[in-house]
Amino acid sequence: MSWFRRLIGAAVPTDRTVGPPTSSNGASSFHLFWDVGPDLIRAVEATVEIHDPAPGRLVFCALQVSPAGPLGRLGGLHFGLQHHPGHPGGGAINWGGYHAGGGEVDGSPLTVPSAMNNRNTGDYSWVPGRPYRYRIQRSDHGWRGSITDLDRGETMVVRDLHVDGDRLESPMVWTESFAHCDDPSTTVRWSDLTIVTDAGARTIRSGRVNFQTVGDGGCSNTEWSSDGSAFVQRTNVERSTRTGDRLSI
Repeated sequence: MSWFRRLIGAAVPTDRTVGPPTSSNGASSFHLFWDVGPDLIRAVEATVEIHDPAPGRLVFCALQVSPAGPLGRLGGLHFGLQHHPGHPGGGAINWGGYHAGGGEVDGSPLTVPSAMNNRNTGDYSWVPGRPYRYRIQRSDHGWRGSITDLDRGETMVVRDLHVDGDRLESPMVWTESFAHCDDPSTTVRWSDLTIVTDAGARTIRSGRVNFQTVGDGGCSNTEWSSDGSAFVQRTNVERSTRTGDRLSI
């Protein structure tokens, strides 16, 4: 190995537990890829509870899918709550995505105002620790994102994204935490992961975890676990799982 390669290798950190993430978007991300099998998926749902989001920091907890048609996947879409200091009370909801060839997906106007004047992210007053149910399904105008406050029994359609496709592929849930790696720990619980097929609804009970690497700017003290009824994400804790590990409930 040359001296230059040794120098470059030595410059790559092996852990990051303090300070901000250094990724291109300033977040440390971690994901759970669902074990769905060969089913043709027509809709997906997931319940999320976000506990103790770091004050003044952005956190985005999303359900992601890839709409697909006869020519394959048409892009990637993400739906979910944000703890966002730029919105009233820090509450926001996002429904957006990207085409397979690049560029943001267009959609209908948000059904709520946006303090940040962002076409993808609107104001939504949510309560930490309360369960919310995400749903992505086909509509007459594309793919619809809606959210249900399970404590209050209220459902709100956020908007439709104008993307073709008759099915959804590669569902996952993830969190992007823009908090410093040593900020107070945030917990995100994901439960009742569900796919809807032509045969009906099926609960997903296992998935494969992924962590953004330290080399790509992520924190090394994020963690995935399961508690018997939910898949659990935590920031600023000791990590015991690795990318590629499978979790089940």
